[in-house]
Amino acid sequence: MEQLIMPPLHDMGYELVRVRLTGSEKKVLQIMAEKADGTMTIDGCAEVSEIVSALLDVEDPISGAYDLEVSSPGIDRPLTREKDFERWAGFEAKVELEQAVDGQRRYRGKLLGLKDGIVRMQADDGSHVELPFSDVRKAKLILTDELIAASMRRT
Repeated sequence: MEQLIMPPLHDMGYELVRVRLTGSEKKVLQIMAEKADGTMTIDGCAEVSEIVSALLDVEDPISGAYDLEVSSPGIDRPLTREKDFERWAGFEAKVELEQAVDGQRRYRGKLLGLKDGIVRMQADDGSHVELPFSDVRKAKLILTDELIAASMRRT
Protein backbone atom coordinates (compact mmCIF):
# COMPACT_ATOMS: atom_id res chain seq x y z
CA MET A 1 0.00 0.00 0.00
CA GLU A 2 2.82 2.41 0.90
CA GLN A 3 4.49 1.89 -2.49
CA LEU A 4 1.22 2.86 -4.17
CA ILE A 5 0.59 5.98 -2.09
CA MET A 6 4.13 7.31 -1.61
CA PRO A 7 5.01 8.53 -5.17
CA PRO A 8 2.04 10.90 -5.66
CA LEU A 9 2.40 12.27 -2.12
CA HIS A 10 6.10 12.87 -2.71
CA ASP A 11 5.27 14.70 -5.95
CA MET A 12 2.94 16.96 -3.92
CA GLY A 13 5.68 17.71 -1.36
CA TYR A 14 4.45 15.35 1.38
CA GLU A 15 6.18 12.54 3.20
CA LEU A 16 4.34 9.42 4.27
CA VAL A 17 4.72 8.75 8.00
CA ARG A 18 2.45 5.73 8.41
CA VAL A 19 -0.20 3.71 6.62
CA ARG A 20 -2.38 1.38 8.67
CA LEU A 21 -5.49 -0.62 7.77
CA THR A 22 -7.56 -1.58 10.82
CA GLY A 23 -10.89 -3.24 11.50
CA SER A 24 -12.51 -6.32 10.09
CA GLU A 25 -16.20 -5.45 9.75
CA LYS A 26 -15.67 -1.69 9.41
CA LYS A 27 -12.25 -1.09 7.85
CA VAL A 28 -10.37 2.18 8.35
CA LEU A 29 -7.35 3.14 6.24
CA GLN A 30 -5.30 5.58 8.31
CA ILE A 31 -2.69 7.68 6.53
CA MET A 32 -0.34 10.00 8.40
CA ALA A 33 1.61 12.46 6.31
CA GLU A 34 3.53 15.70 6.68
CA LYS A 35 5.63 18.20 4.75
CA ALA A 36 9.42 17.73 4.84
CA ASP A 37 9.63 20.36 7.60
CA GLY A 38 7.29 18.29 9.80
CA THR A 39 4.20 20.46 9.37
CA MET A 40 0.73 19.52 8.20
CA THR A 41 -2.31 21.75 7.84
CA ILE A 42 -6.01 20.95 7.59
CA ASP A 43 -5.86 21.98 3.93
CA GLY A 44 -2.90 19.62 3.50
CA CYS A 45 -4.91 16.74 4.98
CA ALA A 46 -7.75 17.52 2.55
CA GLU A 47 -5.32 17.66 -0.37
CA VAL A 48 -3.76 14.31 0.57
CA SER A 49 -7.19 12.78 1.11
CA GLU A 50 -8.34 13.86 -2.37
CA ILE A 51 -5.34 12.45 -4.21
CA VAL A 52 -5.24 9.21 -2.21
CA SER A 53 -8.98 8.67 -2.56
CA ALA A 54 -8.78 9.09 -6.35
CA LEU A 55 -5.76 6.78 -6.53
CA LEU A 56 -7.45 4.08 -4.43
CA ASP A 57 -10.64 4.33 -6.52
CA VAL A 58 -8.60 3.53 -9.64
CA GLU A 59 -6.25 0.90 -8.18
CA ASP A 60 -8.82 -0.67 -5.80
CA PRO A 61 -6.26 -2.40 -3.48
CA ILE A 62 -8.72 -2.92 -0.59
CA SER A 63 -11.63 -5.32 -0.91
CA GLY A 64 -14.91 -4.12 0.49
CA ALA A 65 -15.90 -0.81 2.01
CA TYR A 66 -13.54 1.27 4.15
CA ASP A 67 -13.18 4.76 5.56
CA LEU A 68 -10.16 6.86 4.64
CA GLU A 69 -8.66 8.88 7.49
CA VAL A 70 -5.83 11.34 6.75
CA SER A 71 -4.05 13.15 9.57
CA SER A 72 -0.83 14.70 10.75
CA PRO A 73 1.33 12.55 13.02
CA GLY A 74 0.51 14.85 15.95
CA ILE A 75 2.75 15.94 18.80
CA ASP A 76 3.23 12.52 20.39
CA ARG A 77 3.80 11.07 16.97
CA PRO A 78 4.77 7.57 15.92
CA LEU A 79 8.41 7.10 14.98
CA THR A 80 8.39 5.03 11.80
CA ARG A 81 11.40 6.11 9.76
CA GLU A 82 15.11 6.13 10.60
CA LYS A 83 15.18 9.91 10.25
CA ASP A 84 12.48 10.22 12.94
CA PHE A 85 14.89 8.83 15.53
CA GLU A 86 17.49 11.43 14.54
CA ARG A 87 15.07 14.34 14.23
CA TRP A 88 13.53 13.72 17.66
CA ALA A 89 16.75 12.94 19.54
CA GLY A 90 16.63 14.47 23.00
CA PHE A 91 12.95 13.70 23.55
CA GLU A 92 11.28 10.92 25.53
CA ALA A 93 9.98 7.90 23.61
CA LYS A 94 8.59 4.41 23.99
CA VAL A 95 10.02 1.69 21.77
CA GLU A 96 8.71 -1.85 21.38
CA LEU A 97 10.83 -4.47 19.63
CA GLU A 98 10.02 -7.64 17.70
CA GLN A 99 12.98 -9.43 19.33
CA ALA A 100 14.10 -8.87 22.91
CA VAL A 101 17.39 -7.09 23.61
CA ASP A 102 18.92 -7.95 26.99
CA GLY A 103 15.75 -9.92 27.78
CA GLN A 104 13.50 -6.92 27.23
CA ARG A 105 11.15 -5.91 24.38
CA ARG A 106 9.82 -2.58 25.69
CA TYR A 107 11.96 0.45 26.38
CA ARG A 108 11.20 3.96 27.54
CA GLY A 109 13.67 6.81 27.76
CA LYS A 110 15.38 9.66 25.97
CA LEU A 111 16.24 9.20 22.31
CA LEU A 112 19.93 9.72 21.61
CA GLY A 113 19.64 9.31 17.85
CA LEU A 114 20.37 6.59 15.33
CA LYS A 115 23.67 5.45 13.89
CA ASP A 116 24.33 2.61 11.46
CA GLY A 117 20.82 1.21 11.90
CA ILE A 118 20.99 1.26 15.70
CA VAL A 119 18.53 3.31 17.78
CA ARG A 120 20.35 4.72 20.79
CA MET A 121 18.44 5.56 23.97
CA GLN A 122 19.07 6.49 27.54
CA ALA A 123 16.64 4.34 29.50
CA ASP A 124 14.70 5.72 32.45
CA ASP A 125 17.15 4.01 34.81
CA GLY A 126 20.02 6.01 33.26
CA SER A 127 21.57 3.11 31.33
CA HIS A 128 22.29 3.44 27.62
CA VAL A 129 20.74 0.91 25.25
CA GLU A 130 21.24 0.16 21.59
CA LEU A 131 18.28 -1.25 19.70
CA PRO A 132 18.30 -2.48 16.08
CA PHE A 133 16.02 -0.25 13.99
CA SER A 134 15.10 -3.33 11.94
CA ASP A 135 13.57 -4.90 15.09
CA VAL A 136 11.44 -1.87 16.05
CA ARG A 137 7.83 -3.02 16.08
CA LYS A 138 6.42 0.34 17.11
CA ALA A 139 7.74 3.53 18.63
CA LYS A 140 6.28 6.87 19.57
CA LEU A 141 7.17 10.08 21.33
CA ILE A 142 5.88 10.60 24.85
CA LEU A 143 3.93 13.80 25.47
CA THR A 144 6.04 15.96 27.79
CA ASP A 145 6.24 19.67 28.52
CA GLU A 146 9.53 19.77 26.57
CA LEU A 147 7.93 18.15 23.52
CA ILE A 148 4.97 20.55 23.63
CA ALA A 149 7.33 23.54 23.89
CA ALA A 150 9.43 22.27 20.97
CA SER A 151 6.31 21.68 18.87
CA MET A 152 5.12 25.23 19.56
CA ARG A 153 8.47 26.59 18.34
CA ARG A 154 8.23 24.58 15.10
CA THR A 155 4.84 26.00 14.08
